[in-house]
Parts: sequence; structure tokens; C-alpha cells
Amino acid sequence: MPRSLLTMTIRQAHDIFVVRQRGREVAAALGLEEQDQIRIATALSEVARQMLAAVGGAEVSFQAVGRHAPQSLQVDVVSPVPLTQADLTRGDPLPVGRLVDTLSVSHADAVTVVTMSRRLPPSAARLTPERLDALRAELAATSPGSPLDELAAQNQQLIAALDEVRSQRDELARLNAELQETNRGVLALYGQLSEELEETNRGVVALYAELDEKSAQLRGANEAKTRFLANASHELRAPVTAIIGLARLLADASSDPLTAEQLRQVELIRGSATDLLGLVNDLLDLAKAESGRIEPSWEDVDLCAVFGQLRGTLRALASRPQFELVVEEPEPPALIRSDEVLLSRVLRNLLHNGLKFTERGEVRMRARLDDGRWELSVSDTGVGIPPELHERIFEEFYQVPSATPVPGAGTGTGLGLPYARRLVTLLGGSLTVSSEPGRGSTFTVRLPVRGGP
Repeated sequence: MPRSLLTMTIRQAHDIFVVRQRGREVAAALGLEEQDQIRIATALSEVARQMLAAVGGAEVSFQAVGRHAPQSLQVDVVSPVPLTQADLTRGDPLPVGRLVDTLSVSHADAVTVVTMSRRLPPSAARLTPERLDALRAELAATSPGSPLDELAAQNQQLIAALDEVRSQRDELARLNAELQETNRGVLALYGQLSEELEETNRGVVALYAELDEKSAQLRGANEAKTRFLANASHELRAPVTAIIGLARLLADASSDPLTAEQLRQVELIRGSATDLLGLVNDLLDLAKAESGRIEPSWEDVDLCAVFGQLRGTLRALASRPQFELVVEEPEPPALIRSDEVLLSRVLRNLLHNGLKFTERGEVRMRARLDDGRWELSVSDTGVGIPPELHERIFEEFYQVPSATPVPGAGTGTGLGLPYARRLVTLLGGSLTVSSEPGRGSTFTVRLPVRGGP
């Protein structure tokens, strides 16, 4: 148990003034701030008054508690006879507890002890045994003042408290005025923002209406373009086919012989007509895809058979020296639910593009099953495509400016890749490209294993 710094006895009303004064002195000596000194002294005098009224007296002990921070000032008020809490508070829940950090009432050995404490601030000097001994000697050497002195001190404290309250009231009034001014500004700003937001909303509504109108116009134009392509392509196929047939008849050995120059001119006519027929067919296929007239015929497709057919069909185009067409056999069972005709068109288009822009090295096609989806990739060692053009090559009629076809491979129309992507979309998959200039290209088709409705 810590030794008491000071002990006092309360026997009469005069002692209440004394114990309040001494409590404030002890608190000041331990380093409590002025407001905390007043709080502990007020709580002590209130408990002492209740003890004096209930049993006619009490013993008061001041102690310093704790060897290490945080240390506290503890005050024990001991009643010589047992008391109940109702005797001390008259039914109130010890209101003085709000003035101190802790307040408790205990009963032991036929006495009642009211214990209250207040923590010392961090700035207070540490209470070593030597310092405590010096404080005991200092407190024992001082004598308490008269009740009038304590009353004067209380009046000064009350005046200071009233001044502080008045200052706080004035500050609160100023803050309220500022708050009202701020509220008026906020209300004005809110009104302004509401008007601006309403105006913006009207503008957005008008913009959406305009966008809807433009979208309708765009859809109409797109439908008109699709109808034109379909009709023009259909009408052009018959005369172009006739031109090809007539050119073949003119060059036939059973017809009247032609001179070498005439034969060359006829071959040029037939070649140009063949290219034109290819363009017409591409336009017709693209128009069908855009109009939604292509309905996939869903069935189980064997990728091994598709790959074998493409290998045999395109091997003749890979007859250039220092060049190889490699079609890797998928690992059986390589089954996919799709449209065999449309899937073959897509892969043939990708292989033909690889052969067209690859002079040496290889064009390789492979298939891989990954997480319920087939990845069909066609890679080449050709000229490659800059990254900024990866999406533009899927636009109609667009061709990479720097990409020059291999001699003898023919020219393109810029419709193959857009058509291939639309077909892949119809089959429920996606078509992407990975390419860099000088490092070739890889086109990847991703399709679900079980496609279709």
C-alpha cells in the first residue's frame, strides 16, 4: 500500500472548507492542471459534505498511486460506520463521478470507503519516493487558510468560470453567425447548382434524342448499303461469269488460233474478270453476313477432317522455295459443335492471308483445347502488322499500306478479315490478332466446344 501524502479528519462544517483547500493544494503539488485541481477539490468537498450529514464525520487520505506513467492522485474518504449508496447520494447516481476519472464505494471491516482518483497529466514530474517524501514534508509544514480565504478562492474560481462561459458563449454566437452565413451561401449555391443541373439534364435529354435520331439514320444507311451490295453483287455475277467463259472459249485450242499477243490479252481479260468475280463474291458474302441472312447449320464437326481438307486444298499455293505450310493434326477426339462450311471459310481465309504475305519461312495452323473452348490459330512469318492497325484490318476495304503481297499470290480486296470476324461472331466466338512488324502475325479463333442454340 502506498503511503499517504496527507490525512485529515472531518468533524464539522468548517472542515469541509479546509479539506477542499487542502485537496486543491495536493493536486497542485502533484502537477494537475488548474481545472483538474478544481474538479478534484469540488468532488472531495461534496463527498465530505454528504459524509458529514450522514454520520457526522469521516477520515480523508491523499495518496499518489502508480510507479510508472500514468500516475494518479487517489483520495479515500472513510466513514467510521457502514453506509449505503442511498445514504451518500440520496437516490442520485453519484453525480460527482463526472468530475473525476474513477469513483467507487466499497465496504470492509464495518466501514465504508469512497475512493476517487484523477490521472496526472504527461507533463507532471514523475513521483519518485524522494519526491513524495519532499511533498509530504512540504504539505505538513503548511497550514490551511481560513474559511473566508477558501470562500474568496471559490469566488475567484467561479468568476473565472463565468468569464470562460461568457467567452465560450460569445464564441458560440460568432460561430452560429458564421454558420448561418455559410448555410445561406450553401443554399444559394445549391439553388444555382440545381438550376445548372436541370439545364444540363435538358441538354442531355436533347442530346440523347439527337443521338437516337442519328442512330436511326445510321441504321437506315447501313441497311441501304447492305441492300446495295447484295443487289449489285448479285447482278454483277452473271456478266462477269460470262466474260470468264468467253475468255476461256477464245483461248481454247479447238477455237480459231490466236496470235501470241491476242492470247496474252485474252488471259489478261480472264484474270481481271476472275479477280472481279472474287470481289463480287466477297461483297455478296459480306452483305449476307451483315443482313443476318446467314444461319449456321449446327452439327458435330471433326477438326481433324477440316484440317486435312484445308491442308490438301492449299498445299498447291505453298510451292515457293524456302516456304512451308504446316497444318498440325489436332489431338483426337477433336470435336466441336459448329458449322463446318462457315468454319472452313474462316480458316481458309486466314491461311490464304498468311500465304499471301509470307515469302519465306512458314504458315502454321494448330488447334488447342483450353477451358472448354477451342483455340484455332494461324501464324505466319510474314511482314507483320503494326499494333495501332490491329483493329483497322477488320474494317471493310482497309489494307495495311506497307503490306505488299508475295509475287504470284494475288491481291486482296480488304473484305476477307471483316467477313471472317463476322462469321466467327455468328459461331459464338471471337477473332483476334497478335502481330509486330517483321515478326509475323498470329490470328486466333476462339470457339466454344458446344456452340449453337
